[in-house]
Order: sequence, then structure tokens, then C-alpha cells
Amino acid sequence: MIEAVGWQYYEVFFEACSERLAPDGLMLLQAITVQDQAYEARKREADFVKRHIFPGSCIPSVTALCSAATRASDMRLFHLEEIGPHYATTLRLWKERLLARWGEALALGKDEAFMRMFELYLAWCQAGFEERYLGDVQMLFAKPASRREPILAALRTAANATSAA
Repeated sequence: MIEAVGWQYYEVFFEACSERLAPDGLMLLQAITVQDQAYEARKREADFVKRHIFPGSCIPSVTALCSAATRASDMRLFHLEEIGPHYATTLRLWKERLLARWGEALALGKDEAFMRMFELYLAWCQAGFEERYLGDVQMLFAKPASRREPILAALRTAANATSAA
């Protein structure tokens, strides 16, 4: 969970990851992200999530992650997939399930204040993803000796093989 690493340590993170990969290795990173334009202001801001849910966390931007990887490693971004809209749906479903099992959670010892805070957290995040202020990306980084075919080219080849059959 790169969001827990802290922006001050992104370069250390990428350096450590790169050192552990083979010369042709790949690294897949999934990250919740904030718009590039909002990153600098948000990284030091103590919002609801930083105060109550994940103290010390930092939601990175795609540019912040790519820049750190570039400065601290020999990896390059090979592919990026944005799955944020799917995550908005996931959060909505989690919130619905939380509300449906509210009594069970209280019976387990969770108090009403905790439950309301968690409900607010899920709704807050869902709205962020629905408005595309937040993203959820899968970033595939490649070491210099990697000769992997582009992902979209491989998908086209597979689709063509299926349609020809």
C-alpha cells in the first residue's frame, strides 16, 4: 500500500524494489492516486482520512510516483491502467454491506461513533472516485533488460486468434 509509505520515502521505496528485481524484471504497483494538479497541496494537508483513518498517509499522484521511480531506479513505466471507476462501485457495495450488517458490527463491540466514521469514510472515498478526483491505477514498471511485448498488442493478438477460431 504505497499510500502508507509517505511521500518522503517514495524514492527509497522504488530504489529498494528495483534492487530486488532481476535485470529483466517487472514490478506491478497498484495505488490510489490524486490528480497531479492537487498533489502538492494535498501531500501536506491533514484531511479527514489522514486525521481519522490512515494517520500519516499520503495519496500520491501518477507523476509523483513516476518521478520518484525515475530519480531512484533504472525502472521505467511500461503500462498504466486506470481502474478508479470500478473502485467507486466497490466502495458503494462495501458501504451497502456495512449498513446491512450494522447491528452485527455493534454486537462485535464497535461503537456507534466508529461505525459512523467508517460509513463517512466509505462515502467520502466513493465520491472522490466517482468525480475522478481520486484514481486507482495499476502501474507496471520494467527494468532495462525487459523485452516484454506491449500489453495492448498482446490483447489484440489474443482477440484476433479468438475471432479467427
